Amino acid sequence: MIRVDKLCIDLPGFSIRSVDLRVEKGEFFTLLGPTGAGKTLVLEAISGLAPVTSGRILVEGREVTRIPPEHRGIGIVYQDYALFPHLNVFQNITYGLRYQKEDQRETQRRIERFTEGLNLRALLNRSIQNLSGGERQRVALARALVVSPSVLLLDEPLSALDPNFREDLRKVLKELHRDMGITFLMVTHDFAEALFLADQAAVINEGQIEQFGKTAEVFQRPRTPFVAGFVGMKNVFEATFQGDKALFGGLEIDLRRPPDGEKGFIAIRPEDVVLSRESFLHEESLSFRGEILRVVDNGPYYDVFVKVKDRVFQAFTTKSALMEMPLGDGGGVFLNMKRASFHVF
Repeated sequence: MIRVDKLCIDLPGFSIRSVDLRVEKGEFFTLLGPTGAGKTLVLEAISGLAPVTSGRILVEGREVTRIPPEHRGIGIVYQDYALFPHLNVFQNITYGLRYQKEDQRETQRRIERFTEGLNLRALLNRSIQNLSGGERQRVALARALVVSPSVLLLDEPLSALDPNFREDLRKVLKELHRDMGITFLMVTHDFAEALFLADQAAVINEGQIEQFGKTAEVFQRPRTPFVAGFVGMKNVFEATFQGDKALFGGLEIDLRRPPDGEKGFIAIRPEDVVLSRESFLHEESLSFRGEILRVVDNGPYYDVFVKVKDRVFQAFTTKSALMEMPLGDGGGVFLNMKRASFHVF
């Protein structure tokens, strides 16, 4: 397991402020955040590659805050692979074993296990320079795993790969975690990866943790405007609440029951906003007429921005649906939304 207590790191122009994390033994955990949020810096502090100003880091119950990286029992895989270009695949995979004193038969067994499991057997004598991005990432994984780490840290391991390789490697990571039971901590800016891979997640922004919990819960119930936007809940509006009603931008939404505790925002995902030429109003839904401000082509779908009174909603629609309506800039349209799709926080 990994435990980070009140971690602070001070660098010129950026700071990590009082970060707390708990990653249970055998768990797949993701630390999420945009570029520059501090997630890689936290990862490097855990691995021993970043200076810690204050706080504690424990791995498997042992404090490692001031222990050199090679004595922490941690494997790390970087986004840019960090392989040795002058060594071939086999030499890269076995590089870390020179620092371990173990039974040769056990060492050989692990080498065979990971070269076979990661489909690298045919590549062992090949130069690193002649590998694809996906192959290099698998070599980096094998190198990290062959030394039997108690914890594996992954720094954006899929972001540099094309979509096909990314999908394949995502499945490999899922299978490795399931089969080995090692504690995985991955940093990423891609929430789809976190949903597929991780049991638990934390979202970091400007060096501070904004939310921590089960991955699905973070996705479905964000607690701050930043987290809501980060997980794709694009329609986030500051609101006031009067009983079971939410008031914002000249609109009033009857939520059917008052929210629990003090709330200041209401939000809904773009995919939960259904566009139509007619109102679908019924007991469990709401319908507002608005004006289309712009339509943005995003390949397989369109982003449609619609102004309703003083607020602008974002909705997704397919190209075929757009052609059937049809919609265009400056046209009128109804926004149909289920009451249950609104999230308040």
